[in-house]
Amino acid sequence: MNLGFIGTGKIASSVITGICTSKIKCKKIIISQRNKKIAQTLRRKFKKIIIAKDNQQIIDKCDWVFLSVTPTVGERIIKDLKFKSRQTIISFISTITLSQLKKAIKVKAKIVRAIPLPPISLRKGPVPICPPNLKVKKFFNQLGTTVEIKKEKLSINFWSTSGMMAPFYELLRVMTNWLVKRGVKKNNAQQYITSLFLALSEDAVVNSKKDLKHLVKDSQTPKGLNEQGVRELTKAGFYKSLEKTLNIIHKRLNK
Repeated sequence: MNLGFIGTGKIASSVITGICTSKIKCKKIIISQRNKKIAQTLRRKFKKIIIAKDNQQIIDKCDWVFLSVTPTVGERIIKDLKFKSRQTIISFISTITLSQLKKAIKVKAKIVRAIPLPPISLRKGPVPICPPNLKVKKFFNQLGTTVEIKKEKLSINFWSTSGMMAPFYELLRVMTNWLVKRGVKKNNAQQYITSLFLALSEDAVVNSKKDLKHLVKDSQTPKGLNEQGVRELTKAGFYKSLEKTLNIIHKRLNK
């Protein structure tokens, strides 16, 4: 089986890295040269990588085709490409729906939308897919944890929360800089903050069958630091702002 990637940005690079360091069996991975620097880096790093001369060559030579371009680029290029009905097409494009993809692709190929995130390069993290597809599920289960979603409308909720990735990293950056301003060496500050939130995330996963409110409660003591932290952020409207931001992203995806 040959895999093809149209688009070579951060997400495509992360997925390709995950594939090449996993037990997934494929003959070749043919990628576009849209981002030449990333494409060349991937080719030097992994033997299976081939850089195509154009996007149509990727489609002509691949069994599975991954669409990993921006919505604007996708709307412009997909309709002019000639896909095959035997292919499986997996779209990482956030705002192009299944019906729009079917119309643009024209042939009756299997089309699945997926939401991989950068940690997939480490073969970690959830990968929501819609609609359910057994082969695609097994594929992504080797790169993380597949979450099957039957209704596309529900999948938009997952796309919305995926927009919180950069804000999360920004939170880590702000806290790191706060420590640095108070005399802590940057390497030490960054290692502490990232390790702290890794541990908290792992603890949350272990306890994910419980309501998360219990973790919130159990991490506080009366008049303690965490109680104060939650109180001050609630008072400042931090959590309401978070929910408002999710609503705004969700509205954009529903257009």
